[in-house]
Amino acid sequence: MKYNRILLKLSGEALGGAEGKGLNEAVLEKFAEQIAEVAKSGVQVAIVIGGGNIFRGLQGIKKGFDRVHGDQMGMLATVINSIGLSLFIKDQGVPAEVFTSTPMRPMAKYYMRDEVVEYMEKGGIALLAGGTGNPFFTTDSGAALRACEIKADAIFKGTKVDGVYDSDPMKNPDAKKYQELSFTKAIADNLGVMDMTAFTLCNENDIPVVVFNINNEGDLKKAVAGEPVGTLVRK
Repeated sequence: MKYNRILLKLSGEALGGAEGKGLNEAVLEKFAEQIAEVAKSGVQVAIVIGGGNIFRGLQGIKKGFDRVHGDQMGMLATVINSIGLSLFIKDQGVPAEVFTSTPMRPMAKYYMRDEVVEYMEKGGIALLAGGTGNPFFTTDSGAALRACEIKADAIFKGTKVDGVYDSDPMKNPDAKKYQELSFTKAIADNLGVMDMTAFTLCNENDIPVVVFNINNEGDLKKAVAGEPVGTLVRK
């Protein structure tokens, strides 16, 4: 494999299947199979999942929720998603543990960087939930922060499209796909892959981001092996 230690970023909506809401057991099983396959090959894996399938803080503001409390609800949603996926990963015969940004025992362990790294080095998959533990930060930013802390070789962002395009491929059939691009261009062209805080952290710490379609079975393994899958965003 090209990468030894990775951080996989998944949206909460991805766990909800076609509707993007709640937890779809078939989807969880499919994702768990792919993740376990990569882990069994010797790659160290950490995972950060969004919470949009349950509650999204920014959407909550439009419905009258205070931003701080809305974001806190979103953080709790990521914990639910992480616990759910961890159970399906364990069913694949791979140990998995949820670590949260704020203390939540007995439901999960408190995130401590050295403990997480040690767990990954022993072959366990670490699901890092609760975002950064602070409001006003997206789970993309949380993923970038954790990737920097655990010294991941790359972030793999699993989406519903097979890479980064110059416009929405769902709306524009002539949209051009990038095989590779820089963080600077992604920010300047407002391509919307990750938020600016996340991109800045990755850029400053030289952590590449691979954007690929998580729904294409086998693409995660191919991407981790360095095959030309999706789009590579780097310095």
